[in-house]
Amino acid sequence: MSDINLYQAFQSAMAQNVNDMKLSDCILGVVESASPLVIRIDQRTLIKSDYLILTDLVRDFSVDITVSHTTENRAGGSGDPAFASHNHDYKGRKKIIVHNGLAVGEKVVMIRQAGGQQYIVLSRIKDHQNVFGQWG
Repeated sequence: MSDINLYQAFQSAMAQNVNDMKLSDCILGVVESASPLVIRIDQRTLIKSDYLILTDLVRDFSVDITVSHTTENRAGGSGDPAFASHNHDYKGRKKIIVHNGLAVGEKVVMIRQAGGQQYIVLSRIKDHQNVFGQWG
């Protein structure tokens, strides 16, 4: 076998191997249900929450923050000195909840894991014209 034929055979085998692999894809979807979360990726395919991995950009989560400020003055009432206008220090480590959960009708961008059925939901997107078609 000549070097050219060997190269072509190798190239053909590599091309077939790549075609046989399920590489990661970027996929657009629309939220069909928020609880339980279900995302439609085309006219026939719904992805249920068991197959979705959510980033913090598309889910509610809590986070610790550190604050150091004073509340605004608040007017008191009844003329009692205990209720006079006052403020308070607000300091320390506090836990807050970030409400990023998805809502019905929102459009999302996802990545299908290579070779798998799991989808990583990266972020919501706005005003995309053709969710069930091309990116363009």
